[in-house]
Amino acid sequence: MSKAVVFFADGTEECEALLVVDLLRRAKVEVIVASAMGRKELVSSHKIHLTADALAEEVDYSHVDLVVLPGGIPGTPNLAANKTVTDTCAAFAKAGKKVAAICAAPSILASLGLLEGKNATAHAGFQDQLAGAVVHDEEVVVDGNITTSYGLGGAIPFALELVRQLAGPAEADRIQNAIAYRH
Repeated sequence: MSKAVVFFADGTEECEALLVVDLLRRAKVEVIVASAMGRKELVSSHKIHLTADALAEEVDYSHVDLVVLPGGIPGTPNLAANKTVTDTCAAFAKAGKKVAAICAAPSILASLGLLEGKNATAHAGFQDQLAGAVVHDEEVVVDGNITTSYGLGGAIPFALELVRQLAGPAEADRIQNAIAYRH
């Protein structure tokens, strides 16, 4: 079974984060919601109270196939401020393991130098922060082991792409049909 970690912080855009968790879990991917705040209780960008499964610092990443950075303000800067989050993303990218980010969060990958020469996207307000990337204004952009999306409007296709990568195209198609996503 594939395994993914979705990082959450205070101010994370809850729909971007929870859509990924939901669709991956529907695909029988083991998902750990990991807090970057040093506590499990979090408050999302729209003041929804959430509880993480673990602290980012407590997770064993050795058998994790994918790490995901949701967007949101101040969620994105809160994720960027956590050394475990940034070190894990950098280590995964360097090892060729899957890293995904949506909305403002691809700016974290760019700040770590992980988008250098890569095709990527982000929310329009953050595309200028994708230094070194070839920027596309598309819902989802995949370049090797890096997957990015431009925001909440792309969250379902972003999550389905991650399902495709971890559980295969048939499972992604099954889930797309099950949730009646006809885009």
